[in-house]
Amino acid sequence: MCTSRGGIRRTFTILTLCFWASARFLSQAQSPGSVASLDQALAAKQDLWGLAAMQQPNGPSYEFFEKLLPPLRYVNATFRHYPIVLSAPGSMQKVRLVSNGSAVNARAALKTWRDTGIPVTFRLGQDHEMFGENLEKLCGPKLDKGYLPIVRLTYSHKGSVCQEEAFASAEPELAAHGVAFVRFLVTSKEPEEISAHVDVESPLTVVHGALHDTNGQIIVSFSENWKWRDENKALVANLSQNQAATLAIPTKPIPSSSKMVLAAAYKKQRQECAHVWQSLLDRGAQFETPEPLVNNAWRGLTVGCFTMLKSNLMNYSHGNSYERLYEAECGDAARALALFGHTDDVGTMVPPLMIYRQEGLKFHNAGFKLQLLSHYYWLTRDSNFINSIRPKWSDEIKLIVKGREKDSGLLPREHYCGDIHTQVYSLHSNGACWRGLRDFAAVLAELGETGEAKRLTKIAEEYRQAIFAATEKSEYTNVSPQFIPVALFGEEKPYDHLTSSMLGSYWDLIAPYMLGSGMFGPGSARERAIVDYLQEHGGICMGMIRFDQHSGLFANENGLDDLYGLRYTTKLLQLDEVDRALVSFYGKLAQGLTRDTFIGGEGSSLRPLDESGRPMYLPPSSSGNALFLWTLRYLLVQDWDMDDDGTPETLRLCFATPKPWLEDRKSIKVLCGPTAFGPVSSNIESKLSSNKVIAKLDLPTRNPAKRTFLRIRVPDGWQVLSAKAGKKQLKVAERGTTDISSLRGKVEIQFDVKRL
Repeated sequence: MCTSRGGIRRTFTILTLCFWASARFLSQAQSPGSVASLDQALAAKQDLWGLAAMQQPNGPSYEFFEKLLPPLRYVNATFRHYPIVLSAPGSMQKVRLVSNGSAVNARAALKTWRDTGIPVTFRLGQDHEMFGENLEKLCGPKLDKGYLPIVRLTYSHKGSVCQEEAFASAEPELAAHGVAFVRFLVTSKEPEEISAHVDVESPLTVVHGALHDTNGQIIVSFSENWKWRDENKALVANLSQNQAATLAIPTKPIPSSSKMVLAAAYKKQRQECAHVWQSLLDRGAQFETPEPLVNNAWRGLTVGCFTMLKSNLMNYSHGNSYERLYEAECGDAARALALFGHTDDVGTMVPPLMIYRQEGLKFHNAGFKLQLLSHYYWLTRDSNFINSIRPKWSDEIKLIVKGREKDSGLLPREHYCGDIHTQVYSLHSNGACWRGLRDFAAVLAELGETGEAKRLTKIAEEYRQAIFAATEKSEYTNVSPQFIPVALFGEEKPYDHLTSSMLGSYWDLIAPYMLGSGMFGPGSARERAIVDYLQEHGGICMGMIRFDQHSGLFANENGLDDLYGLRYTTKLLQLDEVDRALVSFYGKLAQGLTRDTFIGGEGSSLRPLDESGRPMYLPPSSSGNALFLWTLRYLLVQDWDMDDDGTPETLRLCFATPKPWLEDRKSIKVLCGPTAFGPVSSNIESKLSSNKVIAKLDLPTRNPAKRTFLRIRVPDGWQVLSAKAGKKQLKVAERGTTDISSLRGKVEIQFDVKRL
């Protein structure tokens, strides 16, 4: 599954939980409306569910995909329910909240996970039922306002109803210790006993409302209605209706000399947490759609990335063996945050990624370093930043230029990918390095370094021809679509059904990177062949990349590694294949993220473990977050290099919005969205009842695009007839697209529409 990560196959194989029999109801039954069953979808070479979604009125939707499968829920840890990571933005100390509300900092007891802090487990009543044990009685988890990292759950137990709320302190002094605040509130007339069991073997003492370890450090602070029962190592609270009990649980114990106010400060700490995170979101770009779930998702996913951030390290995950950097994947997460306006924060994340090293993938990494830096430059035009890290990018350029072999013109062999250490002449790595070299040459030209820019441009042109020559010798034109291998010169043959073998599954992951490099040119026959091969040989499900590791590794059989579909989906958007891209967008939202909390893993199985959920592998995933964030941004704002010279010149607005977003009286808003040409803002208001759609735009003036287009995608049964800006009449193409290249700054465009 990993393109730049080694060793997953060397982790021990985990026997998948034996609940498959309970999933037969889903595998064998036809879904409503004659939609393919799970078994049929897995066996098919085409994306049956995606194709069915495209046939729905107004195209793909969240509601269509939501019903197909149970949600993501389970992980291969003793706590079983997926973890929710809580922290202040970028904090070094973080909290693990088990998503059914059963524990804070629970131990996984598995070496692919990292355990920190002292586990505290929550139980109810005299029978000590685990909070959240029976999912039929659990409501949640849900986030405050739908996106803030304040988690609420409600659980029913023998007539009582108990609400749990948890968050991590954002106050710097407490955040440095990863303090989790947890409050229990009984909302029923029936009282409840709540116990918090502290999993520590050494003796504990109670001093001034806090539990202290043998070193005198505070490991739990509690409100006055908790009573310590030493024989059970548990705090117990007996609560009547509307009574609450509060805990403050540091991940890193607090010295007894500290004067921090803990459990008693719950209300203040909650307000501070909400304020810090809302302020962070508010200083970025704003995207408002008519779908509240979409708005909650992008905010929640942005929060999720900053939660995984440790200082300036935009890690791939947290709390497991993926708590580290990987060049392409973590670069994608950083770039997602830049696309959403957090460019200053991203500026601190770039230097660690520029010095990142991984054995066997130095060229892969070099290409993505230069691509990351180029993308960041176009969004910011920050020449001072580029100059400040000159030694870092100079080294990567030298590595690529001097690394090419004289005879082939290609880079020497390196790992097929992080998990497959077979040394190959990699079309993917060569494409990534060509793209990095070509794009950064364009950046240098913008910076006035004309001589070096021309030198690198010439090298990139020669390099591209070498890639074309190698591809011609390696591609298989006797199959349809033609097969473009990653491993060149006959070392990789076509796959009939991509997920039928481990190697085919890994081609499935790497192929989108070949699309993303753009090495064959936008809309070229070879790009088309790669897209078609993915779509016609079992590489896609619900618009997401399929994967089957064939190793027994938890959640990686009959599944998805959807985060690797980022460049597949953006390529669809560049090619203007809107409905296919919307399949990816809504497929990810409905079945690639947890419900209401927007957490995804690296891999997830399509087969459920039971009727309540499906397994996922090592959540959360910052680059999984990036997939959705990139996609939403490009549905609304696209800045492309369509003439293939390394410099963006085309701006396309609202080119792929779902049609229901412009139903009568709905609106789509973008505020200060960064682009390669400067920030853009827009407000598209639908007034179908008056046969109009009004677009108010604030177009970039810093470096205006050579070509700018606006599209109005109205619901099925409607048609855009004409458009005008002031007194200027604009031509409208068949799909509701108008060329607004001549317009600058603030403009208003009125579209006339009619019902068919």
